[in-house]
Amino acid sequence: MERIAVIDFETTGISPSSSCRATEIAVVILEQGRIVERYQSLMNAGVRVPAFIEQLTGISNAMLRTAPSAEQVMNEVNEFVGTTPLLAHNAAFDQKFWDFELGQIKRMRLQSFACSLLLARRLMPGAPNHKLGTLTTFANLPHTGKAHRAMADAEMAANLTVHLAEELRQKHGVRELSHDLLCKLQKVPAAKVGEHLKRYRGF
Repeated sequence: MERIAVIDFETTGISPSSSCRATEIAVVILEQGRIVERYQSLMNAGVRVPAFIEQLTGISNAMLRTAPSAEQVMNEVNEFVGTTPLLAHNAAFDQKFWDFELGQIKRMRLQSFACSLLLARRLMPGAPNHKLGTLTTFANLPHTGKAHRAMADAEMAANLTVHLAEELRQKHGVRELSHDLLCKLQKVPAAKVGEHLKRYRGF
């Protein structure tokens, strides 16, 4: 599998705005099925963390007071990722915040997002649900730390992606995996996945 950057945000809410911002980001770089590099940082965007979000993530207003600015962190992480293809679990959420936070530093995303949640729905239909923690347990993958902290979730999403790649190899005979293949596959109706993957067998 080609080099992929798996990202995860913790935030103060669901949709980015002047009052809803990222509080933490983590990125792990997957290469040949292994995590080879990591980046993680809290980020202070000058917004308050609601009590229920603090309870969920463990990230407090006190922690953010001493964290680097969102501008500094996004400049660093944008440099770290470069043009590496992106992936996240429930990528629609992380993509919104990635694009918004990049916009705050006058940058624009150049690459597409693959989504391990959409891929798991197609390749792991027997799972009880497609939450990251459930899939991790279902596939007997390691739980890498506290859920709803960015690095633990990014590492679990990366491990899940490696597992999904193995599913494609073992069950569907796909030899060469690309980010582009993942992006196309996540849009294919579940019932047509086998038929869609025939063209990739033996590559």
